[in-house]
Amino acid sequence: MSDDPTASTQAAEGQEHLQRNLKNRHIQLIAIGGAIGTGLFMGSGKTVHLAGPSLLLIYLLIGTMLFFVMRAMGELLLHNLEYKSFQDFARDMLGPWAGYFAGWTYWILWVVTASAEVVVIAGYFDFWIKDMTWSMICTFILLMALLGCNLLTVKLFGEIEFWFALIKIIAILLLIVVGIGMILVNFQSADGTTTASITHLWSAYGPLGIFPADGDNFLAAFQIAVFAFIGIELIGTAAAETSDPHKTLPKAINAIPVRIVIFYVLALAVIMSVTPWDKIDPGMSPFVNLFSMVGFVAAAGAMNFVVLTSASSSANSGIFSTSRMLYGLSQSKQAPESFGHLSKHQVPAKALILSVALTCVAFPILVIGGSVMEAFTMVSSVSVGLVLFMWSLVLVCYIRYRKLHPEAHKNAAFRMPGAAFMPWVVLGFFGFVVYVLLRYDDTRIALGLTLLWFVGLTISWFVRKKVRGGVSQ
Repeated sequence: MSDDPTASTQAAEGQEHLQRNLKNRHIQLIAIGGAIGTGLFMGSGKTVHLAGPSLLLIYLLIGTMLFFVMRAMGELLLHNLEYKSFQDFARDMLGPWAGYFAGWTYWILWVVTASAEVVVIAGYFDFWIKDMTWSMICTFILLMALLGCNLLTVKLFGEIEFWFALIKIIAILLLIVVGIGMILVNFQSADGTTTASITHLWSAYGPLGIFPADGDNFLAAFQIAVFAFIGIELIGTAAAETSDPHKTLPKAINAIPVRIVIFYVLALAVIMSVTPWDKIDPGMSPFVNLFSMVGFVAAAGAMNFVVLTSASSSANSGIFSTSRMLYGLSQSKQAPESFGHLSKHQVPAKALILSVALTCVAFPILVIGGSVMEAFTMVSSVSVGLVLFMWSLVLVCYIRYRKLHPEAHKNAAFRMPGAAFMPWVVLGFFGFVVYVLLRYDDTRIALGLTLLWFVGLTISWFVRKKVRGGVSQ
């Protein structure tokens, strides 16, 4: 297999190709933006309420496991630069069925995830507007603006993600600095009921200190905690449009552990030190809640803007990734041909339009759900089941790659640490997460819906093979 970075663009004269217009700074910030999403800004309110300070351990554990997933994915993508996404190496390593399942599952994953982001965006608009109907209208206008930007050029997508991610980074770092300052001066809340102190992290709220009294709550926090990490794999989707992938992909992947420690663990540790975890509103962003509780109303509004841009960033990423996956499916003749054509701006316009249209399913879900958090939990639970399949598929492909291409693995400049055993360890952890999800009614229903998706996908695969005379690509 070729390692020539221009191989994919020289495959056939006159054929349309995605352009490698994403630079190092774009990929770095896309990686950060993918690792800092709505699950952190919005969902962590519920997880903090459930798990307390033990949530920090949950994020560290999940983040560690996903680092190995990303290292496996990075080695696979750099093994053959003709791979444009998950479906390409899945098809190559496991067969056409795997490419079909990977492509369509990642597509629906980001349709569902983007829908969850749309739900949250409406909730953030409602922070100011106080009218859900007008909040949904504003959200729809924002979606159309994101679609318009994505239709122009992939470089514009990269620029939008760059600035959205930069806003998130600056805001979180500022929150950490301000929070540490509040801890050092023993800041008291506006109502005088709480005093900022790092001891809130281990005060005896439960029999094990940092753990909640109800151990079941610790397990329940895994669902939204896993959702918080959806998007960490986006740099894999962007690989086909990345200039100098041998340099940019390893740099972006290797920086993931540091980002998790800073932006997840440290940020939430500061929040729970300023505001005791049992006083955090589960239906509200803890980042906004912190400033609201201490009486910084203007700062709370500013943080709401930040989390709004974060949700917009994630929705934008969803629009990007679903359109590229649909484009790839069409290129491999596993989706309608029309989605495989690029516009004059070298973007899959029809795939982009369909992806945005489908995310609008969030609006009736928001109406039916009753509240932003209920609707968010409903949609995000489905996303978790789908993403666990995708992450697991990456590891299975990696195990197969090492068996088929031992020399390539041996000579790889960017190898996964612990390649012989870590894929199995991480797969075992994912199995544990599935067990946890099966314990609770809302997540059990979501897993049931996920199972229905795979049943439907299996049926469509065999029907497709029969229609095509048993031959698949």
